[in-house]
Amino acid sequence: MQMVNAQEFARRLSTLGAKEFTLDDVIDLATDADIRISPDLEIGEPVAQRLLDRLSPAVPITGAQIVASQWPPPVSDRPAAPPAVFSSPGPVNAPAEQRGRSRGSGQSRPGRRPDSRRSGR
Repeated sequence: MQMVNAQEFARRLSTLGAKEFTLDDVIDLATDADIRISPDLEIGEPVAQRLLDRLSPAVPITGAQIVASQWPPPVSDRPAAPPAVFSSPGPVNAPAEQRGRSRGSGQSRPGRRPDSRRSGR
């Protein structure tokens, strides 16, 4: 399992955006996430992900990528796919029932009455 110390974690976070992260910032993130951390503690993938989940705005990498031995992560030659946007289409209407056609909802056909006299024979 790949691991980095808290100081290196702060340095790597600093390379991701405009904000400069310090060791104290990493310790504050850990405190907010209920993780006990010290400057010499090695941070693995699960802890790194929990710390990254506390960042706002979110960073574009995972815990596995930030603790990987190769830093910064390699950049792909392929363009990133646009984010998928899902929206609710709203209520879905069923097709209108055809007129003049019975749906068989337990009603008898027109012109016939139920014959209760037949049941006893």
